[in-house]
Amino acid sequence: MAVDFPERVVHGGTGKRQQEKTHKTVLDFSASVNPYPPEFSWEMEPGRLSVYPDDTYSELKDRIARVFHRRPEEICVGNGSIELIRVFCSVIFKDAPDPRTVFQQPPTFGEYSLSARLAGAAGTVDRSGAAVSFLCNPNNPTGQLTRKAEILRQLHATNEHGGMLFVDEAFIELADPGESMADVRNPGLFVLRSLTKSFSVPGIRFGYGFGDPALIEKIEIARPPWSVNAYAEAYAMEALLHLDELAASRSAIERERALLATELQALGMRCTPSRANYILAEYGRDVADLCGMLADRGILVRDCTSFGLPTSIRVAVRTRDENRHLIEAVAACVH
Repeated sequence: MAVDFPERVVHGGTGKRQQEKTHKTVLDFSASVNPYPPEFSWEMEPGRLSVYPDDTYSELKDRIARVFHRRPEEICVGNGSIELIRVFCSVIFKDAPDPRTVFQQPPTFGEYSLSARLAGAAGTVDRSGAAVSFLCNPNNPTGQLTRKAEILRQLHATNEHGGMLFVDEAFIELADPGESMADVRNPGLFVLRSLTKSFSVPGIRFGYGFGDPALIEKIEIARPPWSVNAYAEAYAMEALLHLDELAASRSAIERERALLATELQALGMRCTPSRANYILAEYGRDVADLCGMLADRGILVRDCTSFGLPTSIRVAVRTRDENRHLIEAVAACVH
């Protein structure tokens, strides 16, 4: 019996897999994390491993609430931002009337459409009639930033037809937190955040979100119990006190991003203007061979075919020496 079940979404950040496969050192430009994260000490009491976490995460939510000037009942937490995308969709579409549709402007993060399909929804090109509109800000893979004023306009339009606007701000702290929607209270808005990218801790797996208390309560019920482990909770409690230090990260990333884009363009690539810690570079022909040649040199970049961009790569902005290593490798492959 044929079953129309979606395929897994392709992601970057495959450095560990590549190292295990080749037993060689890998420089992973496919994972877009902060190359200049704040440095601070943190502790996790070993005794906390012998007890279950508090599944209400009241202490953690209190800290998030104080940092973002929100109420704890407006906050949900999860095992990474993708878990919250999945849970959000399962909640929103559980009792939603037909048509259960989602709108997203391609190219963008593939987990939105996958999570919607898993929840029984389908895509639409009609933003004005969509039950949920997804906005990645800054967008992945382009790095383009939508201004808050424009998002507020979109929110108003979404409210008008009774839809929901989902704003994913996974990279906002590395772009411009002044454009964040985290301080906006609206029943038709859900804002997703993450510590993974900003603090360069993809292994921690911690995401959090802001929304109307009625929606947050449903998300917290649908979320698997104890999904934030003790290590992730302890790290998040400390990291949330260091968000202001990310200003130095943004300055360093902006400087390195400009230099990296200039070098890539000198090699014949066309770079989309980015405000994030990654660059979308148009190669002009299929990138499969280029990605393969770079991998042979121990460098991973994001093949953007899964975004519908088979002639583009996405490269993370890393440190000066690492960026130079990438440019030298790309130059050797394209000439």
